[in-house]
Amino acid sequence: MASAPDVPARGVRLPRDQRRAQLLRAAREIFVAQGFHAAAMDEIAVRAGVSKPVLYQHFPSKLELYLALLDETKDDLLDHLHRALASTDDNKLRVQATVSAYFEFVDNDSGAYRLLFESDLPNEPAVKLRLDRLNELCSQEISQIIAEDTGLPPEESTLLAVGLVGIAHVTARYWLSSGGSIPRSTAAELVATLGWRGIRGFPKVDG
Repeated sequence: MASAPDVPARGVRLPRDQRRAQLLRAAREIFVAQGFHAAAMDEIAVRAGVSKPVLYQHFPSKLELYLALLDETKDDLLDHLHRALASTDDNKLRVQATVSAYFEFVDNDSGAYRLLFESDLPNEPAVKLRLDRLNELCSQEISQIIAEDTGLPPEESTLLAVGLVGIAHVTARYWLSSGGSIPRSTAAELVATLGWRGIRGFPKVDG
């Protein structure tokens, strides 16, 4: 189990945004380690070093706390992806940067990727909505680039984008869970080569 985060002593008042960040850090450790169903608000409060009433002041229910954590983690992944796509105009390097972004995201001591890719609450409507929206947004930016470069209609460019996203996140999770000896950079490069050799087969509209 991860060690408890550094927290101020009970009774120390923090600005609301700092307290919220502290509670989310503690909740992430519990939810990642135990999943939604096994996690308890009592345990999260103890991990954060606050009373349970303080926790409920910020998050009235366990589900609301979980959703706030999903939103934070989703935004983190989208930020990784956006920075990768904006890092270059060269499409081969874009593929490499995008795949590397997924590998970097999962290869994090917090284990936060489990909240997005291995949630034990996937059929909860509010959770499903967020996960579906995440997949949509991840594919959206990539599909726009594909459409601009190839002239393919939205349905086809989106399908290709979903495929590239799927390759990246599934292989990144497999690499992490397999605990193999392949360095992260080498693994990401292998997967990026696979993705690039597929997508480069579609001719650019400008020839």
